[in-house]
Amino acid sequence: MTTSNTRLLADKVVLVSGGTQGLGAAVATAAAHHGAQVVVTGRRPDVGAARVAELEALGAKAAFVRCDAADVDQVIAAAATTVERFGRIDCLVNSAGLTTRGTMLDTTPELFDQHVAVNTRAPFFLMQAAIKDMVGRGAPGTIVNIITMSAHGGQPYLAPYVASKSAMVGLTRNAAFAHRWDRIRINGVNIGWTQTEGEDATQREFHGAGDDWLDRAGAALPMGKLGQVDEIADLVILLLSERSGVVTGSVIDWDQVVPGAYE
Repeated sequence: MTTSNTRLLADKVVLVSGGTQGLGAAVATAAAHHGAQVVVTGRRPDVGAARVAELEALGAKAAFVRCDAADVDQVIAAAATTVERFGRIDCLVNSAGLTTRGTMLDTTPELFDQHVAVNTRAPFFLMQAAIKDMVGRGAPGTIVNIITMSAHGGQPYLAPYVASKSAMVGLTRNAAFAHRWDRIRINGVNIGWTQTEGEDATQREFHGAGDDWLDRAGAALPMGKLGQVDEIADLVILLLSERSGVVTGSVIDWDQVVPGAYE
């Protein structure tokens, strides 16, 4: 889709949390290809500046806003800065996330709170700010929340992550229902195992993976590879655009594993 001449987000202002790396960066790039003005958030100004330069090289107006998703004041300020610099928020993508490992038995209150702060509270208040802007202008808008297939239950070592991300499924549907008459469409994507820089670091740090882990993991999957960020980004752009029609309140499983199906 990103190589098409169709510009699905022409002149839209798109805010992407966690847009400096991984899936968020791929979504930001796809949005730029589709004619959007793009704001990305992240914690590292040097990475943010490089990301903006890449987006501007694609012909997009772009900006970086330093934001630690664990700090709700910074989250709210990121939305305010976007409106101040670009005049509005047409589309929001909540992509920032924390995947630190923890089981039911060893998760501390501090670790649990970290997951809730980044994976639940931050997107909640970004959504709040974006929706306030849309409603205040009497304008339609779209939001896509990046969730996870682990929201169906997940692995034992992801207990706080599953708890915080599962909340996003309910929040997505609740907000979509609450604001359907405002013509604000809100959907979620449950992504499966995805190839990113962060996943590579996680596999090495928490699972002792070697240099061949990606090839081995792909060989064990039906499609022979992990999910690819550019392919997921295409779906996100579709959901952000008018081409997805009236769909709202949907949480789409984007994976090669079928929940509830067994050999």
